Amino acid sequence: MSWTSVSSGAAGHTNEDHAVVFERGGLADIVVLDGASSVAQRDYIGSEGGDVAWFVRRFIAAFGSSLAARASQEQAVRGAVDAVRAEFEDRTGGLAVPVHAWPIAAMTWVRIMPLGAASELIVYCLGDCKALLRRPDGSVQDLDPWTNPQEAVVQDAIAALVREGVDDPAARRERLLPMLRRRREEQNTAVPPQSLCLAPAGPFGARRYAARAEQGATLLVMTDGFYRLVDAYGLYTDASLLRACAERGPAALLAELRAHEQASGGAGLAVKQADDASAVMWQF
Repeated sequence: MSWTSVSSGAAGHTNEDHAVVFERGGLADIVVLDGASSVAQRDYIGSEGGDVAWFVRRFIAAFGSSLAARASQEQAVRGAVDAVRAEFEDRTGGLAVPVHAWPIAAMTWVRIMPLGAASELIVYCLGDCKALLRRPDGSVQDLDPWTNPQEAVVQDAIAALVREGVDDPAARRERLLPMLRRRREEQNTAVPPQSLCLAPAGPFGARRYAARAEQGATLLVMTDGFYRLVDAYGLYTDASLLRACAERGPAALLAELRAHEQASGGAGLAVKQADDASAVMWQF
């Protein structure tokens, strides 16, 4: 078994993704985080590339400690969040931080457990990262077949602005900010929380799955920025993306993604013309 990872911020933008693999005692944990770009007027931490980048990096550090303590899935995630929230409150003490400014992230966590000649995969998902498994016969399984319903709402709103003649991405984002802030408040206060957030109102509403990977399979866990190669730009299908990653490596696909965005101007019906992109490929 072998793995490789890539992570890249969009041009001129702090990388708010994080992709890491923890290996210990025969187990492996792949964790991919996609921090949601801030919709606040300012950062409140004031360092480390902004509040969102700070959040995902501090969460990963705390999460590693939770894993080392052999906590359950919910305990590992909640314990890490509690530690990060305590630090956030300490560093912002005395500041009135609006709810829409609390950082959140999407998270996909895949635990790989050896099982004889195969491996068992335990999948834990919050938000809209992607996890695809290519089996030795070339077939591909989407381990989390979930579509973010908010994406269609945002695309409809952007399409309406385009019809008005609002072509500048910065102007579009300014017009969308009230809607985006309401949505961020909803995500931070949802019961159960569907995103990784600072102050979850109860246990996380994670989507959980189990699968088995045989020798010769390839697993790709990625943020939606990397998955733009499929769903935004149509350069690949799930199957051809997995095949290309296995043959050429994720770094080559990331370079292709950035070259396409530079040449084409990026995704038309998206808040951001380019996005942070990260992926972990594990070959069994």
